[in-house]
Amino acid sequence: MLRIHFGESDNVNYGPSWFKYNYKPEWFRDSFVKKMIEDVDGSSYIDGLVIDSPVLGPIPPERLSGGVKTLIMIYERPDLIFDATSCGQNCAKWLVEIGKKKDVTVNLEYMMMFDEYEPFEIYVTNEGQLFTDAEDLFVAAAKYI
Repeated sequence: MLRIHFGESDNVNYGPSWFKYNYKPEWFRDSFVKKMIEDVDGSSYIDGLVIDSPVLGPIPPERLSGGVKTLIMIYERPDLIFDATSCGQNCAKWLVEIGKKKDVTVNLEYMMMFDEYEPFEIYVTNEGQLFTDAEDLFVAAAKYI
């Protein structure tokens, strides 16, 4: 399940920094990770540590966007809390999808829109409540951001 803490929080990790020093090459062979990279960055995993970017050409994983690096860290390290604020709106669907696969907690300091992905299950830790629709989620989040 996806759990979100809205607003500032302690003990939160910044995804792009964690990614830079902790990613594992085998993560990129995972079909779910490949789909996130393709959807968010429009890039394709080739082999080893080579990703084909339509803008930059062949790049190493460190050159992926901050959003997709954070998504990968959330997916691969569900034991840690990451700041999803570095994720743009194009990451919302993937946060919901990760939450369907794993129990994860993220911190978010803006109102990411999840209305396209209803019904969803997002537990807001500030409220201690599960939300399944975007309108109620928005009202709850507005108290904290």
